[in-house]
Formats: sequence, C-alpha cells, structure tokens
Amino acid sequence: MGIDCVLFDRLVELSTRFQPKGRSLMLGRQGFRIQTQFRQFYEQSLQTHGRDDKRFDYLQEDGYSETLLEKLGFGAVETMDFSGYEGAQVIHDLNTLPSEELEDQFEFIFDGGTIEHVFNVPNALESVLRMLKVGGRFVSANGLNGWYGHGMYQFNPELVWTFWKRACNCNVIDCRAVPIEPTSEFGQVEFEDPANTGVRLKLANRIGPGRTYLYYEVEKTAASHLPKYALQSDYETKWQGHENAGETRFEEMRA
Repeated sequence: MGIDCVLFDRLVELSTRFQPKGRSLMLGRQGFRIQTQFRQFYEQSLQTHGRDDKRFDYLQEDGYSETLLEKLGFGAVETMDFSGYEGAQVIHDLNTLPSEELEDQFEFIFDGGTIEHVFNVPNALESVLRMLKVGGRFVSANGLNGWYGHGMYQFNPELVWTFWKRACNCNVIDCRAVPIEPTSEFGQVEFEDPANTGVRLKLANRIGPGRTYLYYEVEKTAASHLPKYALQSDYETKWQGHENAGETRFEEMRA
C-alpha cells in the first residue's frame, strides 16, 4: 500500500522508542510520497515527536521509502518480495516458510500492506516470527475495513492477540485502528485483548466505513515460540472444561 501520512506518523512515533542496531527488512518495497492535501500533517508529526526535519528530507527520487526508514533510525532496510521487479534484494514467497539462513536475522520487520496479498497468511505470519531476532519488533499495517477488492483479506484485531500473544507468546506493544485520513471523524482506536473479557470486540460505531488500517507492533522475546495452535478467544473460553474439547490455553495454565 505504501507509507501515507498516518503511517508516516506511526513510524515517526516508533522511532522515538525503538532504534534497531542490526538488519531490518521491509515486506514488499513500499513507496513514500507526500500527500499534498495533508502536507502540513507531516511537519506537525515531526514536531510533535521532537524532530527538526522537514517532510522533503525523507523523499527519494524513485518514490520508495528506504530513505525515510533509514533517516528515522531503522537502519539500512532490505526488501523482501516474491519477485525482483521492484528491486527487492531478498526474493522469497511468503506463502512458504523461509530458508534457515533467513531465520533469526532481523531486528525490525515492517509490513506496510503486503501480507493481505498473500494467500497463505499463517505461513506468512510464522515466517515473520522465524525471521525476527529475539528483541526484534514487527510492525504491520494491513486493511481492517474499507479495503474492498484491494487484497485477498482484511484483518481483525483478534488475529493480533490470538496469534502473536497467545499462540507465539510475543509482546503486543500496540494494536489499533488507524483511518487513512488524519481528519476523519473516526479517530484512532486502541484495541485491548478480547481474552481479558472472553467477549468479542465490538467495532460498530468505533471505526468508520472508510479505509482503515489494522496497525500493530509486536516484540519477539526469549520466551516466544512457534505456534502450536491458535484459537479465537471467546470460543476458547466457551470450550474450556468440556471433555470433548481440544487443548486450549486454560489447560496449559493449569499444568
């Protein structure tokens, strides 16, 4: 999808908290151009987060975003893609798991709208976990609402908490809805883990009908692991204790 003004703001904010020292990876070669109608928003974001730069400092002639990411402190970013037609350095199909030489290699992985175009989403997510180093961060912005016909999928915050927190034991640092227009009447909404209540998240009247990202940030820790299973939180709560139910996190908690 590329890095628009609201994703620019999220990355600027992230740069105040996280500066990777090792390799960084971008899934798909994301573009970066200034949205003229929101041009003042870029400077406002930079000032809010304590940076003296100007929006034009982050542009590169070919319209891609490596300069932006590097100037924000995310390092010399490599690009992974299915094909080299946009100049990706790492050629890999995210429908399949990565080779061993790609595992535990990256301190920062950024997905600005690629996994929604991958048919085998479980493999794509597991691939990210495998490629992350302990202490590394994965930042994702894919469609939550309004992206009809854009990719193969739109995603739900339940996926973030179910897969990354409970199935993989990663830290979920941020999970929110981000409308693509900063002036939208619907603001950003931070999502809590539905497993805390055992009730599904209610999104009606909290997010708008326009294009909205599911934006999240997760951290791989020494206790993180490959997923054994991933169960939706409200069903898992209902199934616990039933003799004909499969294994759930409640059995693990009691062990």
